[in-house]
Amino acid sequence: MAGRIEDYALIGDMQTAALVSRDGAVDWLCLPRFDSPAVFAGLLGTDEHGFWRIGPAEAVAAPGAAPAAPASPADTGELRVPPLTAAAPALPADRRTYRGDSLVLEQEWDTQGGTVRVIDFMPPRHLLGTPDVPQMIRIVEGVAGRVRMRSAVRMRFSYGKVVPWVHRVEQPDGGHRTVAVAGPDSVWLDGEAETYGRDLTTYADFTVEAGERIAFALTWQASHLAAPTPPDAEDALAATERFWRDWVAQCTYQGPYREPVVRSLITLKALTYAPTGGIVAAPTTSLPEDIGGERNWDYRYTWLRDAAITLSSLLRTGYRDEAKAWREWLLRAVAGDPENLQIMYGIAGERELTESTLDWLPGYEGSQPVRVGNGAAGQLQLDVYGEVVEALHLAHMTGLVRNDHAHQLQLKLITYMEKHWREPDEGIWEVRGPRRHFVHSKVMAWVAVDRTIRLLEDTATEGPLERWKALREEIHADVCEKGYDAERNTFTQYYGGKELDASLLLIPQVGFLAPDDKRVIGTIEAIQRELSTEDGFVLRYPTHDDHGTNVDGLSGHEGAFLACSFWLADDLAMIGRVTEARELFDRLLALRNDVGLLAEEWDPRAKRQVGNFPQAFSHVPLIDTALRLTACAGAYLTSQPEQH
Repeated sequence: MAGRIEDYALIGDMQTAALVSRDGAVDWLCLPRFDSPAVFAGLLGTDEHGFWRIGPAEAVAAPGAAPAAPASPADTGELRVPPLTAAAPALPADRRTYRGDSLVLEQEWDTQGGTVRVIDFMPPRHLLGTPDVPQMIRIVEGVAGRVRMRSAVRMRFSYGKVVPWVHRVEQPDGGHRTVAVAGPDSVWLDGEAETYGRDLTTYADFTVEAGERIAFALTWQASHLAAPTPPDAEDALAATERFWRDWVAQCTYQGPYREPVVRSLITLKALTYAPTGGIVAAPTTSLPEDIGGERNWDYRYTWLRDAAITLSSLLRTGYRDEAKAWREWLLRAVAGDPENLQIMYGIAGERELTESTLDWLPGYEGSQPVRVGNGAAGQLQLDVYGEVVEALHLAHMTGLVRNDHAHQLQLKLITYMEKHWREPDEGIWEVRGPRRHFVHSKVMAWVAVDRTIRLLEDTATEGPLERWKALREEIHADVCEKGYDAERNTFTQYYGGKELDASLLLIPQVGFLAPDDKRVIGTIEAIQRELSTEDGFVLRYPTHDDHGTNVDGLSGHEGAFLACSFWLADDLAMIGRVTEARELFDRLLALRNDVGLLAEEWDPRAKRQVGNFPQAFSHVPLIDTALRLTACAGAYLTSQPEQH
């Protein structure tokens, strides 16, 4: 059974990622890419849908109790079933942490026999010279005493639907490898302990003593190719640690929130698809926003909005290479058709993201349907043009090498906006209800025009400057007239409506109005009053109107949206309520799990994280708020020489 969302930790190789639970179970792993079918899909079902658990094979016993004898082969030469339950034991670790500033996870268990540590990681593929061969490595290390351990692997392809052919491949040295094959996929299991099969599961029972290390590795390979070379676990571990240490050393932020900022940056890097520079919103699909409900979406794609704000955070903390890679990804993704900008693409720029459901999976805690693909890719969301232009503008302002193609793309996007900004759209939250004139979309249309005007003024790029200045003024006046409720002194979710929307918190942050404008202050205070939970976190918008009708076309409710809560902290700081902003920020940091990760939302009733995990759209504003509060405190931010 899957654990709580916050019970998981992330490991990955910047091409795919795995979620590892406190009990040592890998319940989610897609191979070979983020958006590939899962080999372990127990997160959205049960152990029957695939998992890999390594943990103690003995429960924590009372002091003085004698440990059970380890399993041994029967006289027939076959491994007999040990006197344990058929399923792998599921003891939660007593401690877990990432090893320094890395994506190497360590979990420790204290048992009657002693203490044991499991080290989990996925080496970045370029380090091992295997760009197409993902590997997950697990090293069991004895810390004290002598502990009986069990590894249990149940491989299932196609999100738990396909049971592969699992067999041994004998090796010249007398050992063997275990391989699972189905269709185009093969997964190879290597280990330093003897394995055996039972109930369509591969087990290894072994004992580890203090100072001893026993390694296992899982390697994906296209099934028509020769067997992959087993990795050297210790070399791979050293290379992986060195990679992350060197990458984190580039961070220019040295303020009081360095630990959460660095962990968020590492998470964002882990969500970047290294071959192309595309950034996934999250490595999971269908983790529910409403436990037991239908608000379940596939986030394993590159949202232009999410990627653009991620680029902003990376640039502001010293990571120019990632910014360059994303800009190149963007140019490739929209090439040939910039006027029909999609809100999201595949991680290599794919346009077709057809949505379907996996009816054989019961869903996380019964939350159905389980979706793959995302039908929102076909929505019209005009705010995306603003976010993309803002990202290109920031890249230009921070000194990235000039790219004339990027400038031409920006001009084409504005030409489109000039013709279409008056149209209704689905808005930032991808509502599956009717199109409306969302205020945030119009504000971001203004941002797109404003930043392009700055481009024309700052460079030799040619364009209709005066016409676009007039357009900027027209959009601004339109929003202030039709999107503002003077009686309540607040902007509204859409023209003519009364509902609020947390995206309105971005109005001062993008420069549409000054922070001390009474309309901005009124909007912030209205959102605090009407969209905040009891503990001060922010909902995106009311999911039901005064008559109980669902306003977004979906049943159920959702939790507090963490990005919006960080936005509120930003706004409070901008209007001078810095102490209140810090208090809110501290409460938000306390929602992170024990290894510093955040999902998309927080359920204030159940007091737990909900939504896809970990979520880039939560970690990016965490970084931004930390930078703003650091600036408010007058803390020192180091600078980095320009790289050209």
